[in-house]
Amino acid sequence: METQIYNQKAKSVGTLTLPESIFGLKPNADLVHQVVTAMQANARTPVAHTKTRGEVRGGGKKPWKQKGTGRARHGSSRSPIWVGGGITHGPRNDKSYEQKINKKMRAKALFTVLSEKYRRGQILFVEELSLKAIKTKDASEVLKTFATIKGFEKMYGGKKPNTFITVPAKGETVKKSFANIPTVEVDEVRNLNPVDVLAHKYLIITQPTESIAFLGGKIEKK
Repeated sequence: METQIYNQKAKSVGTLTLPESIFGLKPNADLVHQVVTAMQANARTPVAHTKTRGEVRGGGKKPWKQKGTGRARHGSSRSPIWVGGGITHGPRNDKSYEQKINKKMRAKALFTVLSEKYRRGQILFVEELSLKAIKTKDASEVLKTFATIKGFEKMYGGKKPNTFITVPAKGETVKKSFANIPTVEVDEVRNLNPVDVLAHKYLIITQPTESIAFLGGKIEKK
């Protein structure tokens, strides 16, 4: 498979041969769903927290004597059946939602999503993305230029996140320049994952030769 490589001015500067193992996989919805669900669960931070009868303040004294009052027996006013008492089986912030994901499963799910994204023509390979200074205006102009490429017209504009850009490890200028553009998210290629790819319509891969070599290493190292 061969694809076009563009420069920052949206001009084609050559072609690149893409590996079938990353961009030519068949759809596997079950695998992608399993990995994405697990990743979202692992990112979950429990907030809701209820107190049991042992944690609610008060209730140390027996409300009334055991016998002779004609009322039901109670040992504490903080019993779960009392108003203001503890909560039984309520949500706890110490609960773990963690799910195990095998590294090979995660890598294959990423490649499956990338393959589908490539088939739809939603991946743009850019030779290099560089900005002289941290300026949102310059970053916006770059995005506007990329939107002139056929198939990527909707990359510029809108309010919801629709473009994900991968950069090398040292890409702070690019990261900060795009930080104030709500439709764009920038991260290092080593952090690329199925959740981010699925959450955005377009994917821009900068320095594709090095980036693809790094992605291929996710399988070779196993």
